Amino acid sequence: MILVVVGSCVAEHGQAQHAENESAGRVRRIVLHSRHLGAHGLGYNQQSMETLSRKLVPSDIPILITLLADQQVRVGAQFALASECEAAIFPIRDAAQNHKMSFLDAEDTMRLMEDFGRCSPEARQRATAMRSEIHTLEEVDQRNLEQQAEARAEEDARIQKNRLKMNDPKQARELSRQEREEVYRRSLQAMGLKEGSPIDVPPFALPNPM
Repeated sequence: MILVVVGSCVAEHGQAQHAENESAGRVRRIVLHSRHLGAHGLGYNQQSMETLSRKLVPSDIPILITLLADQQVRVGAQFALASECEAAIFPIRDAAQNHKMSFLDAEDTMRLMEDFGRCSPEARQRATAMRSEIHTLEEVDQRNLEQQAEARAEEDARIQKNRLKMNDPKQARELSRQEREEVYRRSLQAMGLKEGSPIDVPPFALPNPM
């Protein structure tokens, strides 16, 4: 009985995965086939968005978000997201915030939506407001990255200073066990090793304070 249940679950999972792959393939083909010949070759334009808005539905938005990682259809996925109007506004914001889409691409997608006639006036106004919000989110994200970089630099400088103290028995005694273990772990990282590797020296072998 257990084997039957397990086999059924595996079969259902396989069918679900197959259906998901089929959906992703369908959406990808729609995006690629919406390109039009222009001055710079095949590309996307307002006519593409008209086609995409007819062939795609809001339930395709999660698939379009995943396609943003596919360089061949990344731009097309942006046009496709814009063609879904209001339904795509918050998913685009979330994708940018979760770094599944660059903030710049998210802003560009909102601009496309603002200019797309099939979107309602209300949706276009919300796209304008969201573009401003996304820009603010980018500024906050950039500040956080800068603060994290500064914190890492300060930590690296502190550990390096303690590493130099380890060369002097007198100064080494001034370090706490935690500080000595930090130096130890950083030394392993510099050698490309992990704790517990064959030539690893346990932390208790480090000089102990008197």
